[in-house]
Amino acid sequence: MASAGSVSYFKRASILWMAVITLAMGYFTWTVFWPADVPYEQLGPVGSFTQYVVKNHYSVLYYGYGVAWAIHSAEALYSLRLCSSKGITDSGTRVLWFVQTFLFGIASLSLLLSYKPGKKRR
Repeated sequence: MASAGSVSYFKRASILWMAVITLAMGYFTWTVFWPADVPYEQLGPVGSFTQYVVKNHYSVLYYGYGVAWAIHSAEALYSLRLCSSKGITDSGTRVLWFVQTFLFGIASLSLLLSYKPGKKRR
């Protein structure tokens, strides 16, 4: 689907970034909603830091979680606008960009931002 100048241009985000973002957001979700179940001692320095934040700054963690998803939502909406401005009109492709950007944020949006559609012939 990654043909240049196409109305259905789509490029999947890197598997590495997808894994990193999924794990990070999953860990974030775990610490916000089930902080008593996190095995802090087994996570080394990351666990110690997380335990400190949960105990001393939980409201920042909680609201930060909401802000993170709000940013992903804004990026996903912006991806739709970018699709329009770059000539990507296929509705299925636009949905792919929206969902991928909602789930993986800047890892997806940067691919769309760097896409340079070819000039249209008359």
